[in-house]
Amino acid sequence: MRRPRFVALCAAAALQSSTPWGGSASSGLARAEEAVAPASTMDAAFEEQLKDGAEAFEFQAEVNRLMDIIINSLYKNKDIFLRELISNASDALDKIRFLSVSDPDKLGTAKDLEIRISADKDARTLTIRDAGVGMTKADLISNLGTVARSGTTNFVEALTETGDLGLIGQFGVGFYSVYLVADKVQVISKSNDDDQYVWESTADSTFTVSKDPRGNTLGRGTEIVLHLKEDAGEFLSESTLKNLIHRYSEFITFPIYQLVEKEEEIEVEDDEEEEEDDGDEDSGDEDGDEEDEFEEVEVDVKYKTVKTLDWERVNANVAVWARDKDEITDEEYHNFYKALSGDTSDAATWIHFKAEGEVEFKSILFAPSKAPHNMYDHYYDDSRGGLKLYVRKVLITDEFDELLPRYLSFIRGVVDSDDLPLNVSREMLQEHKVLKVMAKKLVRKTLEMLRKLATEEVEDEEGEEEHPYIQFWDEFGKSIKLGVMEDNANKSKLVKLLRFKTNKSDGKWVSLEDYVAGMPEWQSSIFYIAGESTEAVEKSPFLEKLNKKGLEVLYLTEPIDEMTMGSITDFEDKKMQSVTKEGLSFGDEDVADVKKREKYYKKMFTPLAEHLKDMFKGKISKVSVSQRVEGTPAIIVSAAYGYSANMERIMKAQTLADSKQMGLLGGHRSMEINPRHPIVHELNKKIEEDPDSEETKDLSWLLYETALTASGFQVEDTEAFANRVQRAMAKTLNLSSMDLLEEMEIPDEEEEEEGEGDEQFQDLDEL
Repeated sequence: MRRPRFVALCAAAALQSSTPWGGSASSGLARAEEAVAPASTMDAAFEEQLKDGAEAFEFQAEVNRLMDIIINSLYKNKDIFLRELISNASDALDKIRFLSVSDPDKLGTAKDLEIRISADKDARTLTIRDAGVGMTKADLISNLGTVARSGTTNFVEALTETGDLGLIGQFGVGFYSVYLVADKVQVISKSNDDDQYVWESTADSTFTVSKDPRGNTLGRGTEIVLHLKEDAGEFLSESTLKNLIHRYSEFITFPIYQLVEKEEEIEVEDDEEEEEDDGDEDSGDEDGDEEDEFEEVEVDVKYKTVKTLDWERVNANVAVWARDKDEITDEEYHNFYKALSGDTSDAATWIHFKAEGEVEFKSILFAPSKAPHNMYDHYYDDSRGGLKLYVRKVLITDEFDELLPRYLSFIRGVVDSDDLPLNVSREMLQEHKVLKVMAKKLVRKTLEMLRKLATEEVEDEEGEEEHPYIQFWDEFGKSIKLGVMEDNANKSKLVKLLRFKTNKSDGKWVSLEDYVAGMPEWQSSIFYIAGESTEAVEKSPFLEKLNKKGLEVLYLTEPIDEMTMGSITDFEDKKMQSVTKEGLSFGDEDVADVKKREKYYKKMFTPLAEHLKDMFKGKISKVSVSQRVEGTPAIIVSAAYGYSANMERIMKAQTLADSKQMGLLGGHRSMEINPRHPIVHELNKKIEEDPDSEETKDLSWLLYETALTASGFQVEDTEAFANRVQRAMAKTLNLSSMDLLEEMEIPDEEEEEEGEGDEQFQDLDEL
């Protein structure tokens, strides 16, 4: 289809038409031509007619200065203009719908309340058209001629006593965002109360208003024609427009149609006549009998590809959050989540609610079932939230991180409120009490959703119980741990969402509530141990006495675990106790008997304790008799408020770890000896007999270094440790000297018997 003919058809249709432009989206190319007619007839004759009947007016403000602010400072993204125009169109449709409730005749023949958007690449124009309430000449002068004067605001004020009509345009400057992309704007509008007029301006200090010489081409409503700047050609692209509509106005109540170019194959006729071949007539019939012969002939059907224009609805998704949750199926929730987040998996759970009171808003929050692989790579640098903020179903921002704290950034959802204090650009939210109230309610609802998930139990196909929360914990457990450290106001709720494996859970996850429920009455603390892995902590000597007593111990095997536990002082009046730190008590001890034994053992092992304390000065602060080990000679215990072996390991692994500071940590450790172990008894005797001998010193060092290793600490001088082990091995082997033997003589090859070497190597291979 050639473009000039298309434009001519559009012009003819527009000048002859007096019917409304609204209609269905499937009426084909002719329907599309009619719809874009006003945008396509801005030719020289039309411009001349406008000038003849135009009246000039001045803007009622310091327009040049104000326009400069709006264009260059108010909006940071050029594409925001489309959101503003669609929002204004939605407001206009809301107004006429509201008015038609009391007076159905106001709809007239234009009953299709919809928005249509089309682009003309040749004319470099973009047109946005609605079948809304329209504007009179006075409205055009008043609303568009006075910057920051909002017709929506006036309309709402006029209806405050008759009903609640919540509309978006409250500041009156959204329209002027068009000058971000256009150097000339024409507004054609038809109200039920006036003729059709054309408002026109180039963002200077004047504008014109003219009676439309074409008459009533709109029926009712408003059409805005943007003559785009040279650097705004991207907004003529179908895909760009479609993406912007999806981003900002996907959930607008009214249908939005876009004029798109489509390709289709049509059948064409072959004008060439086929010649009949008469040269091969059958003469074999001597009797002269003629028989009619019918021959099937295959006709080649030819097609060609043509381009057509048609209207396509862009905003097919429904604003699920605005509906009653009892009417929404699980499948609809899952589909909405996938459309919202772009995730291919179903959501793990969701909560749909309406908040009332000091601030009112509707929201749906989703917890994903899978975490992104790099979710925590930029946890503190990347503060983008997962919520989309709407006002009357129009997207305000999806880069707002004030509604949910950082640790809940994985939550996806929407928040739609009419009470938000927006600045005129709608891109930045002002600090306001309303926002804090909203954030508080959203966090509370999110934790309520997760708490409900944590208490759910379902059965699989084999009838065995499954816990959906464990799947969530495997993916997002680290976020809950971060929340315990960061959100003091909600710590008590978050602590209940923590899960641990223990020495009695057989590889399953348990909550602190489960742990407390299984405690014996005499147990006064919740015990935990931190280590590099489950396998490492299971073999720890610190668990010997607890396992013997049948006490449960929480395993902390992730780097963040110990820091999280450090921020929890108690749970249900049970204090948290690390089994690797000093001051450990179980709760069933006979205090008098314990003191009696401590006094006795202290006197018995005074030589050993003093010797070890002096020998390892700066490495340990004290030596005491242990009540927590069974089969281990000695262990190294951290101070109550010092770093555990696990925490030291984590800190040393940090890129900016200070080696000098790390060396000072040893002064906060203490050594506990097992009074029943034979090695301890024999070493105590050796110290009494010969404390300065090399053997006594080696055994003392080995006791200390093996205690370090067993307790999870690192041996500082590995070379000295290896030498002591070798001397101990030599003594066990009754070696009189550790000097190397003389170099052995190797016989010459000539002296070797033939095949002897091969046999030797063969023997070695067999070994």
